[in-house]
Amino acid sequence: MSAATTISPCPAEPPTRSPLLSWLAVIAVMLGIFSIVTTEILPIGLLTSIGSSFTVSDGVAGLMMTMPGFLAAVAAPLVTVATRRLDRRLVLAAFVLLLALANFLAAFAPNYWLLLVSRVMVGVTIGGFWSVGAGIAGRLVPERSARRATAVVFSAVPLGSVLGVPLGTFVADAAGWRTAFLSMGVLTLAVLVLLVLAVPPLPAVDPVGLRMLAGMLRASGTRFALAATFLVVLAHFGAYTYVTPFLEQVTRVGSGAVTLFLLVYGAAGIAGNFLGGAAVARHPRAAFAAAAATIAGATLLLPVLGGSEAGAVALLVLWGVAYGAVPVCSQTWFATARPDAPEASSVLFTASFQATLSTGALAGGVVVDRSSPSAVMALAGAVAVLAVPAIGLRPARRPAGTDRAGRP
Repeated sequence: MSAATTISPCPAEPPTRSPLLSWLAVIAVMLGIFSIVTTEILPIGLLTSIGSSFTVSDGVAGLMMTMPGFLAAVAAPLVTVATRRLDRRLVLAAFVLLLALANFLAAFAPNYWLLLVSRVMVGVTIGGFWSVGAGIAGRLVPERSARRATAVVFSAVPLGSVLGVPLGTFVADAAGWRTAFLSMGVLTLAVLVLLVLAVPPLPAVDPVGLRMLAGMLRASGTRFALAATFLVVLAHFGAYTYVTPFLEQVTRVGSGAVTLFLLVYGAAGIAGNFLGGAAVARHPRAAFAAAAATIAGATLLLPVLGGSEAGAVALLVLWGVAYGAVPVCSQTWFATARPDAPEASSVLFTASFQATLSTGALAGGVVVDRSSPSAVMALAGAVAVLAVPAIGLRPARRPAGTDRAGRP
């Protein structure tokens, strides 16, 4: 999930449409991912307001982050296999429509459990859209522009953090959290229209089957990517899901300042995304280990220095830069394990990332309900510390057909 990626484009005949229409299709897919990312992590900025609205604890409210990830992890392989012979444009449009319905259901949910139903719909959307959309950019433009198009598509991830969540929090402060979800529903419908109009018919190419996915798990590079991703993403989302309660209870800032702090974090994440993309191409293990070490340092120090606004902002910047590099590091390892199977790599990346995201949010919720937001930060930092030697434990085996940097 990053702007810099080494995933190879899906093999297909070169597009014959005009460059304008081709790039409009790329933008449509990018906006689809932007809508998904924003909807998925929107509750992070609205956690306390939604919890108080339904009279549930912060930990229970954290289920809004947990459920989509687990559902996405299951949906990624199942939906991809089930729809492997369908036109990819039809598949993408169906999932964007499902996302719009999920946002509208959240906006009008009369109780918390119906809100969780909407998050189930979000999880299915994440698993299906990501697994198809992650490797599709190369089919929308000529081969010479494939990597640039893929970068545009994945730029939606940091943009969702830097723009989507702070704007959603701002809307919620001004007009209530339901209006934030309602606005996302309207935006998603607009994206659906653009997607249908701009993306050409895309027949399935090299359909992904369960046997192919099982075969990928036998590759040492894939197992390494799974282990590293688990530790780092578990630490990050175990803490970041509850960053709003931390800022409100420990740093003691108001909701308006929380929005600003999240905006600063998101901006740092964009920088980290591109820095990580450049570093992982040459030093894949060092880049991943450095990101894990920085996340560990930032989260361990937050309970100590996060009581002041200056300390909290400085550590959020470091955290944002470090985590911005994590998705590209993880995705690069999955992609280089099997450079000949980009859609299958996307499926495993999506499933593992989302499952670990949910596990982290769930574990953090248990801790925050029984202890405090500061304890969540400290425990997450300890897990991230474990990731550093795990990543550097042994050299990653270079898959066939790649250079010394692990590039196809």
